[in-house]
Amino acid sequence: MTIVVGFVPTKEGRAALARAVQEARERSRRLIVINSHRGGRDLDDDASRAAEEELQRAAEELSGSGAEIEVRQLVRGNEPAEDLIAVATETEADLIVIGLRRRTPVGKLILGSNAQRILLDAPCAVLAVKG
Repeated sequence: MTIVVGFVPTKEGRAALARAVQEARERSRRLIVINSHRGGRDLDDDASRAAEEELQRAAEELSGSGAEIEVRQLVRGNEPAEDLIAVATETEADLIVIGLRRRTPVGKLILGSNAQRILLDAPCAVLAVKG
């Protein structure tokens, strides 16, 4: 079994990653760190390179954590929620860890909510962490 965590280089993303590492160690589970981008015109070469560097930096910081960690950079045209749910299903994860940030009701309406989609559609338990 595994634990899947969605990572973005924000305060909330780092909080989710730290908690996911803690959960992986306590449960003796493999941790899969996912950084998901829609791609296309929304992700140019510089943004892609910066995201990859942030993900590698996070992986290096976690190398001495004592947890088995796999890092995946996904650019498949999916929303992050779709990628996290797909990886959790594929790996038969027993937990997804996500970071939450406060958003206005209008912001949720216009942009949608990856967190809400994960909470409702995940095939396993979801742990939501505040930054």
